[in-house]
Amino acid sequence: MATLTGVSYADLQSRLGPDDKVTTIIELLKQTNRILDDMIIVEGNLPTGHVTTVRAGLPSVTWRLLNYGVQPSKSVTSKITDTCGMLEAYAEVDKALADLNNNTAAWRLSEDRPFLEAMNQSMAATLAYGSILTYPERFTGVNPRYASTGTVSTVSTYNTVSAYSSASGADQTSMHLIVWGENTVHGIYPKGSVAGFQHQDLGEVTLLDDQTPAGRFQGYRSHYKWDCGFTVRDWRYVVRICNIDTSAITASGTVDLFAAMIDAYMRIPDINMGKAGFYGNSTVLSWLWKQARANTNTMLNVTNPEGKPVLSFLDVPIKRNDQLLNTESVVA
Repeated sequence: MATLTGVSYADLQSRLGPDDKVTTIIELLKQTNRILDDMIIVEGNLPTGHVTTVRAGLPSVTWRLLNYGVQPSKSVTSKITDTCGMLEAYAEVDKALADLNNNTAAWRLSEDRPFLEAMNQSMAATLAYGSILTYPERFTGVNPRYASTGTVSTVSTYNTVSAYSSASGADQTSMHLIVWGENTVHGIYPKGSVAGFQHQDLGEVTLLDDQTPAGRFQGYRSHYKWDCGFTVRDWRYVVRICNIDTSAITASGTVDLFAAMIDAYMRIPDINMGKAGFYGNSTVLSWLWKQARANTNTMLNVTNPEGKPVLSFLDVPIKRNDQLLNTESVVA
């Protein structure tokens, strides 16, 4: 794979000091959202997002004859502005309860985990389905950018691949093939911020209970803020496999998912341009793992690079993202 100058959240974690609480928080986030292992993050050039130049067409070249000139040409580019969303949460715990455990900081972090999990799931869901047309406070994810199929290889609809089933009803799901890199696809965070994720310990505050009228008690409050966006610099390095009929894949096996994954792989101009990964939910991965167990597909492999089994297809790791729903509509 190519060497990247951008960083992932895993890289960020390794660069933070051992006593920095954000290190622990990022580790917790990674445990439930494997896409964070791969997603490259780049500082935006705007306080609210990132303006990038996208190559929309190549210049023309000429085979020249003697005494004949060459017409000048230039590439076609366009500027795209992607915005960052601000995902925030306040976590509050009773001071007396936290202090009982003789390790107030550890107790507070354990109580904050549901908030971090909720932020994590919201981020993964937005990467899949976010649309600033529907939710202007968020950012635009993969599916709204690849919302229809097409056969023209110079248009982004070409990278929306149907899973070859007689798809019907609203029980479809998608897989994503993404090649993460600074020149392909990456996350963004606002200019001047610290990789988008911030934690602030607001210390001891007076909290209100749910009585009427409300009672007061002393507690601890934490503020979590995650400013993040998503940009596709080159649409050819994302492929959405749509119309995976979940009832068909689990019942009769009529969905030719392997054929769709091959097509997705071949839509990518150069798989070595960055860090590539297939992403699917538990329904899809359960089926793929069963195929790997049957050992009937030589393109599907299981390796143990770090003592844990990793499923891959054509040497591209397949990772789980349960924010990809089983209730998508058929893509025309």
